[in-house]
Amino acid sequence: MDVGEAVIIVRSPLRITLGGGGTDLPSYYRKYGGLCIAAAINKYVYVSITKPFEYGVYLKYSRMEKITRVSDIEHPIIRETLKEVGHPTRLQIEITTLADIPSGTGLGSSGSFATALIKALHAYGWVTTNLTTESLAQLACKIEVDILQKPIGKLDQYASAYGGIRQFNFDVGDRVWTRPLTISNHTLYELEDNLLLFFTGFSRDAGGVLIHQELPLRNGDAVMQNNFHETKRIGEESLKALEYGNCRLFGELLHRHWENKKTRVESISNGKINEWYELGCKNGAIGGKLVGAGGGGFLMFYAEDARKLRSVMAKAQLEELRFTFDFEGTKVLL
Repeated sequence: MDVGEAVIIVRSPLRITLGGGGTDLPSYYRKYGGLCIAAAINKYVYVSITKPFEYGVYLKYSRMEKITRVSDIEHPIIRETLKEVGHPTRLQIEITTLADIPSGTGLGSSGSFATALIKALHAYGWVTTNLTTESLAQLACKIEVDILQKPIGKLDQYASAYGGIRQFNFDVGDRVWTRPLTISNHTLYELEDNLLLFFTGFSRDAGGVLIHQELPLRNGDAVMQNNFHETKRIGEESLKALEYGNCRLFGELLHRHWENKKTRVESISNGKINEWYELGCKNGAIGGKLVGAGGGGFLMFYAEDARKLRSVMAKAQLEELRFTFDFEGTKVLL
Protein backbone atom coordinates (compact mmCIF):
# COMPACT_ATOMS: atom_id res chain seq x y z
CA MET A 1 0.00 0.00 0.00
CA ASP A 2 1.44 3.37 -1.01
CA VAL A 3 1.46 6.46 1.19
CA GLY A 4 -1.77 8.36 0.78
CA GLU A 5 -3.91 5.32 -0.12
CA ALA A 6 -7.15 4.71 1.76
CA VAL A 7 -6.92 3.37 5.27
CA ILE A 8 -7.73 -0.29 5.95
CA ILE A 9 -10.47 -0.74 8.57
CA VAL A 10 -11.39 -4.10 10.09
CA ARG A 11 -14.00 -4.79 12.74
CA SER A 12 -14.36 -7.87 14.94
CA PRO A 13 -17.41 -8.57 17.12
CA LEU A 14 -17.47 -9.02 20.86
CA ARG A 15 -19.29 -12.07 22.23
CA ILE A 16 -21.54 -13.35 24.98
CA THR A 17 -21.19 -16.92 26.24
CA LEU A 18 -24.44 -18.89 26.39
CA GLY A 19 -23.11 -22.17 27.80
CA GLY A 20 -20.03 -24.16 28.76
CA GLY A 21 -17.87 -21.11 29.51
CA GLY A 22 -14.46 -22.08 30.85
CA THR A 23 -14.31 -25.56 29.30
CA ASP A 24 -12.23 -23.97 26.49
CA LEU A 25 -9.29 -23.67 28.90
CA PRO A 26 -6.44 -25.91 27.65
CA SER A 27 -5.92 -27.38 31.12
CA TYR A 28 -9.47 -28.76 30.92
CA TYR A 29 -10.20 -29.59 27.28
CA ARG A 30 -6.83 -31.32 26.70
CA LYS A 31 -7.93 -33.92 29.25
CA TYR A 32 -11.71 -34.07 28.83
CA GLY A 33 -12.72 -32.05 25.77
CA GLY A 34 -14.65 -28.80 26.03
CA LEU A 35 -17.95 -27.47 24.71
CA CYS A 36 -19.05 -23.85 24.54
CA ILE A 37 -21.95 -21.95 23.03
CA ALA A 38 -21.28 -18.33 22.11
CA ALA A 39 -23.05 -15.53 20.29
CA ALA A 40 -21.28 -12.65 18.58
CA ILE A 41 -22.96 -9.29 19.16
CA ASN A 42 -23.04 -5.99 17.29
CA LYS A 43 -20.45 -4.35 19.53
CA TYR A 44 -17.00 -4.28 17.98
CA VAL A 45 -13.28 -3.80 18.22
CA TYR A 46 -11.91 -1.84 15.24
CA VAL A 47 -8.37 -1.90 13.88
CA SER A 48 -7.22 0.50 11.18
CA ILE A 49 -3.93 0.39 9.32
CA THR A 50 -2.39 3.01 7.08
CA LYS A 51 1.05 3.82 5.72
CA PRO A 52 2.50 6.97 7.31
CA PHE A 53 4.84 9.38 5.52
CA GLU A 54 7.81 8.50 7.72
CA TYR A 55 9.38 5.15 8.51
CA GLY A 56 8.62 3.52 11.85
CA VAL A 57 5.80 1.87 13.75
CA TYR A 58 3.08 4.22 15.00
CA LEU A 59 0.59 2.74 17.45
CA LYS A 60 -2.53 4.42 18.80
CA TYR A 61 -4.62 2.57 21.39
CA SER A 62 -5.19 3.59 25.03
CA ARG A 63 -1.59 4.78 24.74
CA MET A 64 0.59 5.98 21.86
CA GLU A 65 3.85 4.38 20.78
CA LYS A 66 6.39 5.36 18.15
CA ILE A 67 9.22 2.90 17.64
CA THR A 68 11.55 1.65 14.93
CA ARG A 69 11.91 -2.00 16.02
CA VAL A 70 9.13 -4.52 16.55
CA SER A 71 10.90 -5.93 19.62
CA ASP A 72 10.50 -2.53 21.32
CA ILE A 73 6.69 -2.51 21.03
CA GLU A 74 5.11 -2.53 24.48
CA HIS A 75 1.65 -3.74 23.43
CA PRO A 76 2.09 -7.53 23.73
CA ILE A 77 -0.46 -8.69 21.14
CA ILE A 78 0.76 -6.21 18.50
CA ARG A 79 4.41 -7.04 19.20
CA GLU A 80 3.99 -10.82 19.02
CA THR A 81 1.63 -10.67 16.04
CA LEU A 82 4.12 -8.65 14.00
CA LYS A 83 6.87 -11.07 15.00
CA GLU A 84 4.75 -14.05 14.01
CA VAL A 85 3.49 -12.83 10.63
CA GLY A 86 6.81 -11.32 9.56
CA HIS A 87 7.50 -7.77 8.42
CA PRO A 88 9.82 -5.74 6.18
CA THR A 89 13.23 -4.64 7.45
CA ARG A 90 12.24 -1.00 7.07
CA LEU A 91 8.98 -0.58 8.95
CA GLN A 92 6.37 1.90 7.78
CA ILE A 93 3.00 1.29 9.38
CA GLU A 94 0.43 3.02 11.58
CA ILE A 95 -2.00 0.89 13.61
CA THR A 96 -4.95 2.40 15.45
CA THR A 97 -7.48 0.52 17.56
CA LEU A 98 -10.87 1.57 18.92
CA ALA A 99 -13.57 -0.37 20.75
CA ASP A 100 -17.28 0.09 21.42
CA ILE A 101 -16.80 -1.35 24.92
CA PRO A 102 -13.72 -1.04 27.16
CA SER A 103 -11.54 -4.07 27.92
CA GLY A 104 -11.94 -6.02 31.13
CA THR A 105 -15.73 -6.27 30.88
CA GLY A 106 -16.09 -9.95 30.00
CA LEU A 107 -17.09 -9.64 26.34
CA GLY A 108 -13.91 -11.09 24.85
CA SER A 109 -12.27 -7.87 23.67
CA SER A 110 -8.75 -9.30 23.67
CA GLY A 111 -9.66 -12.11 21.29
CA SER A 112 -11.61 -9.68 19.12
CA PHE A 113 -8.62 -7.38 18.92
CA ALA A 114 -6.27 -10.22 17.97
CA THR A 115 -8.48 -11.40 15.10
CA ALA A 116 -9.08 -7.85 13.86
CA LEU A 117 -5.34 -7.09 13.89
CA ILE A 118 -4.44 -10.23 11.94
CA LYS A 119 -7.19 -9.61 9.40
CA ALA A 120 -6.04 -6.01 8.95
CA LEU A 121 -2.40 -7.07 8.50
CA HIS A 122 -3.57 -9.59 5.87
CA ALA A 123 -5.35 -6.79 3.99
CA TYR A 124 -2.19 -4.68 4.36
CA GLY A 125 -0.14 -7.45 2.75
CA TRP A 126 1.94 -8.58 5.73
CA VAL A 127 0.06 -11.87 6.21
CA THR A 128 0.77 -13.49 2.85
CA THR A 129 -0.66 -16.98 3.48
CA ASN A 130 -4.27 -17.83 2.66
CA LEU A 131 -6.32 -16.58 5.60
CA THR A 132 -9.48 -18.62 6.18
CA THR A 133 -11.80 -18.04 9.12
CA GLU A 134 -10.33 -21.16 10.75
CA SER A 135 -6.70 -20.13 10.23
CA LEU A 136 -7.51 -16.61 11.49
CA ALA A 137 -8.85 -18.02 14.76
CA GLN A 138 -5.96 -20.49 15.03
CA LEU A 139 -3.33 -17.78 14.61
CA ALA A 140 -5.04 -15.50 17.14
CA CYS A 141 -5.07 -18.41 19.65
CA LYS A 142 -1.42 -19.21 18.93
CA ILE A 143 -0.41 -15.63 19.73
CA GLU A 144 -2.48 -15.23 22.90
CA VAL A 145 -2.44 -18.74 24.36
CA ASP A 146 0.78 -20.34 23.10
CA ILE A 147 3.20 -17.43 22.63
CA LEU A 148 2.00 -14.97 25.28
CA GLN A 149 0.90 -17.87 27.53
CA LYS A 150 -2.15 -16.09 28.84
CA PRO A 151 -4.21 -18.29 31.20
CA ILE A 152 -7.23 -18.01 28.90
CA GLY A 153 -9.22 -20.26 26.60
CA LYS A 154 -9.75 -20.34 22.85
CA LEU A 155 -13.42 -19.40 22.65
CA ASP A 156 -13.09 -15.64 22.21
CA GLN A 157 -10.88 -15.79 19.15
CA TYR A 158 -13.13 -18.35 17.42
CA ALA A 159 -16.38 -16.60 18.36
CA SER A 160 -15.09 -13.29 16.96
CA ALA A 161 -13.67 -14.79 13.80
CA TYR A 162 -16.84 -16.72 12.88
CA GLY A 163 -19.65 -14.55 14.26
CA GLY A 164 -23.19 -15.88 14.69
CA ILE A 165 -24.56 -18.16 17.41
CA ARG A 166 -22.39 -21.24 17.36
CA GLN A 167 -21.36 -24.41 19.12
CA PHE A 168 -17.61 -24.87 19.65
CA ASN A 169 -16.06 -28.19 20.61
CA PHE A 170 -12.43 -28.26 21.81
CA ASP A 171 -10.95 -31.75 21.61
CA VAL A 172 -8.03 -33.27 23.49
CA GLY A 173 -5.84 -33.03 20.39
CA ASP A 174 -6.20 -29.21 20.26
CA ARG A 175 -8.55 -29.27 17.29
CA VAL A 176 -11.64 -27.04 17.30
CA TRP A 177 -14.90 -28.05 15.65
CA THR A 178 -17.71 -25.55 15.20
CA ARG A 179 -21.17 -25.24 13.68
CA PRO A 180 -23.97 -22.66 13.77
CA LEU A 181 -26.85 -23.55 16.08
CA THR A 182 -30.00 -24.76 14.36
CA ILE A 183 -32.49 -22.32 15.84
CA SER A 184 -35.68 -20.87 14.44
CA ASN A 185 -36.19 -17.19 13.71
CA HIS A 186 -38.75 -17.16 16.53
CA THR A 187 -36.13 -18.38 19.01
CA LEU A 188 -33.61 -15.89 17.66
CA TYR A 189 -36.03 -13.00 18.20
CA GLU A 190 -36.88 -14.26 21.70
CA LEU A 191 -33.19 -14.26 22.59
CA GLU A 192 -32.64 -10.77 21.22
CA ASP A 193 -35.72 -9.47 23.04
CA ASN A 194 -35.12 -11.17 26.38
CA LEU A 195 -31.33 -11.45 26.84
CA LEU A 196 -30.35 -8.26 28.67
CA LEU A 197 -26.88 -6.99 29.59
CA PHE A 198 -26.20 -4.61 32.48
CA PHE A 199 -22.80 -3.15 33.33
CA THR A 200 -21.77 -3.75 36.94
CA GLY A 201 -19.21 -0.96 36.94
CA PHE A 202 -16.46 -3.44 37.84
CA SER A 203 -13.67 -4.13 35.36
CA ARG A 204 -11.11 -6.88 35.79
CA ASP A 205 -8.27 -8.78 34.13
CA ALA A 206 -9.68 -12.10 32.89
CA GLY A 207 -6.29 -13.78 33.25
CA GLY A 208 -6.13 -12.80 36.91
CA VAL A 209 -9.47 -14.51 37.57
CA LEU A 210 -8.81 -17.56 35.38
CA ILE A 211 -5.36 -18.36 36.77
CA HIS A 212 -6.98 -19.43 40.06
CA GLN A 213 -9.09 -21.92 38.11
CA GLU A 214 -6.40 -22.99 35.64
CA LEU A 215 -3.79 -23.96 38.22
CA PRO A 216 -6.05 -26.38 40.15
CA LEU A 217 -7.17 -27.93 36.84
CA ARG A 218 -3.57 -28.35 35.75
CA ASN A 219 -2.72 -29.95 39.09
CA GLY A 220 -5.61 -32.42 38.89
CA ASP A 221 -7.80 -30.92 41.63
CA ALA A 222 -10.89 -33.17 41.70
CA VAL A 223 -13.27 -30.51 43.04
CA MET A 224 -12.36 -28.05 40.29
CA GLN A 225 -12.54 -30.76 37.62
CA ASN A 226 -16.02 -31.80 38.77
CA ASN A 227 -17.15 -28.19 38.68
CA PHE A 228 -16.07 -27.92 35.04
CA HIS A 229 -17.67 -31.29 34.23
CA GLU A 230 -20.96 -29.89 35.54
CA THR A 231 -20.45 -26.70 33.51
CA LYS A 232 -20.08 -28.80 30.36
CA ARG A 233 -23.19 -30.87 31.19
CA ILE A 234 -25.22 -27.69 31.68
CA GLY A 235 -23.81 -26.39 28.39
CA GLU A 236 -25.00 -29.53 26.59
CA GLU A 237 -28.48 -29.09 28.09
CA SER A 238 -28.48 -25.41 27.10
CA LEU A 239 -27.62 -26.35 23.53
CA LYS A 240 -30.60 -28.71 23.35
CA ALA A 241 -32.92 -26.14 24.95
CA LEU A 242 -31.97 -23.50 22.38
CA GLU A 243 -32.33 -25.83 19.41
CA TYR A 244 -35.69 -27.08 20.71
CA GLY A 245 -36.79 -23.45 21.12
CA ASN A 246 -37.29 -23.73 24.89
CA CYS A 247 -35.98 -20.35 25.95
CA ARG A 248 -37.47 -20.54 29.43
CA LEU A 249 -35.50 -23.71 30.12
CA PHE A 250 -32.42 -21.99 28.73
CA GLY A 251 -32.93 -19.18 31.27
CA GLU A 252 -33.21 -21.72 34.10
CA LEU A 253 -30.00 -23.37 32.93
CA LEU A 254 -28.25 -20.00 33.00
CA HIS A 255 -29.13 -19.84 36.69
CA ARG A 256 -27.78 -23.36 37.31
CA HIS A 257 -24.60 -22.45 35.45
CA TRP A 258 -24.09 -19.32 37.58
CA GLU A 259 -24.72 -21.09 40.87
CA ASN A 260 -22.18 -23.74 39.90
CA LYS A 261 -19.61 -21.27 38.59
CA LYS A 262 -19.66 -19.11 41.72
CA THR A 263 -18.32 -22.02 43.77
CA ARG A 264 -15.03 -22.23 41.81
CA VAL A 265 -13.20 -19.32 43.43
CA GLU A 266 -14.24 -16.35 45.54
CA SER A 267 -13.07 -13.76 43.00
CA ILE A 268 -15.76 -14.76 40.48
CA SER A 269 -18.39 -12.71 42.29
CA ASN A 270 -18.80 -10.34 45.22
CA GLY A 271 -21.52 -9.17 47.58
CA LYS A 272 -22.74 -6.34 45.35
CA ILE A 273 -22.93 -8.51 42.23
CA ASN A 274 -24.82 -11.19 44.19
CA GLU A 275 -27.22 -8.52 45.45
CA TRP A 276 -27.92 -7.27 41.90
CA TYR A 277 -28.34 -10.81 40.63
CA GLU A 278 -30.90 -11.64 43.31
CA LEU A 279 -32.69 -8.37 42.62
CA GLY A 280 -32.92 -9.26 38.93
CA CYS A 281 -34.24 -12.76 39.62
CA LYS A 282 -36.97 -11.32 41.85
CA ASN A 283 -37.99 -8.78 39.22
CA GLY A 284 -38.48 -10.38 35.84
CA ALA A 285 -35.39 -12.54 35.24
CA ILE A 286 -35.53 -16.34 35.00
CA GLY A 287 -31.78 -16.68 35.34
CA GLY A 288 -28.49 -15.11 34.40
CA LYS A 289 -24.76 -14.89 35.05
CA LEU A 290 -21.73 -12.68 34.75
CA VAL A 291 -20.44 -12.83 31.19
CA GLY A 292 -16.85 -13.99 30.83
CA ALA A 293 -14.39 -15.10 33.49
CA GLY A 294 -16.20 -13.36 36.35
CA GLY A 295 -15.16 -10.71 38.84
CA GLY A 296 -16.99 -7.89 37.05
CA GLY A 297 -18.09 -6.75 33.65
CA PHE A 298 -21.64 -7.39 32.49
CA LEU A 299 -24.50 -9.19 34.20
CA MET A 300 -26.56 -11.04 31.60
CA PHE A 301 -30.15 -12.07 32.36
CA TYR A 302 -32.73 -14.01 30.43
CA ALA A 303 -35.92 -12.14 31.28
CA GLU A 304 -39.50 -13.30 31.52
CA ASP A 305 -40.54 -9.67 32.01
CA ALA A 306 -37.93 -7.50 30.27
CA ARG A 307 -39.72 -4.23 31.01
CA LYS A 308 -39.85 -4.89 34.75
CA LEU A 309 -36.22 -6.01 34.84
CA ARG A 310 -35.06 -2.91 32.97
CA SER A 311 -36.94 -0.66 35.37
CA VAL A 312 -35.46 -2.30 38.47
CA MET A 313 -31.91 -2.34 37.12
CA ALA A 314 -32.20 1.33 36.13
CA LYS A 315 -33.25 2.19 39.69
CA ALA A 316 -30.18 0.25 40.89
CA GLN A 317 -28.15 2.53 38.54
CA LEU A 318 -26.94 -0.29 36.30
CA GLU A 319 -26.58 0.84 32.69
CA GLU A 320 -28.01 -1.48 30.05
CA LEU A 321 -26.09 -2.40 26.90
CA ARG A 322 -28.59 -2.96 24.09
CA PHE A 323 -27.42 -5.34 21.38
CA THR A 324 -28.38 -7.58 18.48
CA PHE A 325 -26.46 -10.56 17.13
CA ASP A 326 -23.66 -10.30 14.59
CA PHE A 327 -23.51 -12.95 11.85
CA GLU A 328 -20.53 -11.61 9.86
CA GLY A 329 -17.60 -12.21 12.19
CA THR A 330 -14.25 -10.48 11.66
CA LYS A 331 -14.67 -8.37 8.56
CA VAL A 332 -12.79 -5.86 6.40
CA LEU A 333 -14.95 -2.74 6.18
CA LEU A 334 -12.69 -0.61 4.01
